[in-house]
Amino acid sequence: MNLIGISINHRTAPIDILESLHLAKDEIINFIPRLKDDFSEGVVISTCNRTEIFCISKNQKLNSDLILKKLLEFKPVQNVKEENFTKYFSCGAIKHIFSVASGIDSLVIGDSQILGQVKESFELSEDLGFAGTIIKRILNAALKVGKRAIKETTIGEGAVTVSYAAVQVLEKIFAGLDKKSALIIGAGETGELAAIHLKDKGIGKITISNRTYERAESLAKKIDGNILPFESLKENIFNYDVIISATSSPGFILTKDDIQDAIKKRKGVPIVLMDIAVPRDIDPEVKNIENVFYHDMDSLKVIVDQNIARRKSEIPKVEKIIMEEMIEFFSWYNTLEVVPVIKSLRDFFEQIRNDELEKIKNKVTSEDYLKIEDMTRRLIGRLLHNPTVKLREMAESGINIDEMMANTILVKELFALDKNRSNGSENKDKDKT
Repeated sequence: MNLIGISINHRTAPIDILESLHLAKDEIINFIPRLKDDFSEGVVISTCNRTEIFCISKNQKLNSDLILKKLLEFKPVQNVKEENFTKYFSCGAIKHIFSVASGIDSLVIGDSQILGQVKESFELSEDLGFAGTIIKRILNAALKVGKRAIKETTIGEGAVTVSYAAVQVLEKIFAGLDKKSALIIGAGETGELAAIHLKDKGIGKITISNRTYERAESLAKKIDGNILPFESLKENIFNYDVIISATSSPGFILTKDDIQDAIKKRKGVPIVLMDIAVPRDIDPEVKNIENVFYHDMDSLKVIVDQNIARRKSEIPKVEKIIMEEMIEFFSWYNTLEVVPVIKSLRDFFEQIRNDELEKIKNKVTSEDYLKIEDMTRRLIGRLLHNPTVKLREMAESGINIDEMMANTILVKELFALDKNRSNGSENKDKDKT
């Protein structure tokens, strides 16, 4: 199989090089025409953690260095080395694509977003006329692998980021979040992720507080939330059922006294505090206050580590799915060589049948001719049934490809299938003389 590919990802290169070689959608649109010069089909997958290119060669020169050369010509990058790239060929390429689609090759094991990104990449190739029969079949198989991994394993279950772990803990504390209010202190990346997760879980109300008002405003717009001025923070924390703090402050933002005052104002209604800042934003002594549920990075990281370990334990199950789908894919692929041979064989016998029927057409009655025509059709069908079934079985069983090729070549040689049309015409002429 003349499928070749290259990959540079989070395991093979530092983030600065990955960022330099990331291809945006408009760049892929401009890059694919360059690949078309030497490759008949292909796909370009580029995310924040990987850039990968897989192509079907137009000839038997399976040189992945050509793909690498085209990529670095299109997007020159300093300090990139050949060892930053992994090269794939045929079966290995298919296995890698399936591994990516299933999430087991992701930076975060079981990342479900990658399946959608893989689908978008293949669809873009199709839109640009760079996805033929094989690439389309690879897409369908990859999507099937990804969906099976989600449905048949728990590879994607359990929080593997502190922000998401905090939200999952909240779901266990409260029966429902739709009537609860949350305050996010800090509008950086961690705070933003927590806010987005809360919104996705249907929290009743989200408020953002940040030292820089503009950043709070920007995040509030993104999640359709409210803003609490940072200078008004302490006297208003009693209004919230959940407080998630994720700033870069060098000291405590909220003290034990602050939380005690808030609990008094809440008249004993519980409050949940999630401190996901390093160093901590909330005095850990608050955990000794009645009706306060407190979690910090240490306790949340335990949850994350447990979930990561659980996901890793599911990898063998996903690999089994990948192997099953690879067998099915190559069973289909092997038939690509056999089907034309079967068709040629049937056409060859059908041509002989038609030639012989033509000879007797005017020598028998119309009624007898129809009977002979029907009989010869059934005869040819029975003669070719077993060879046809056997050839398909050989292809679909994953028989050694060299043996299968030898068998198909033998069939072609035995019946001169490559010449049957011209020979048939010559025989016709001879019969007429």
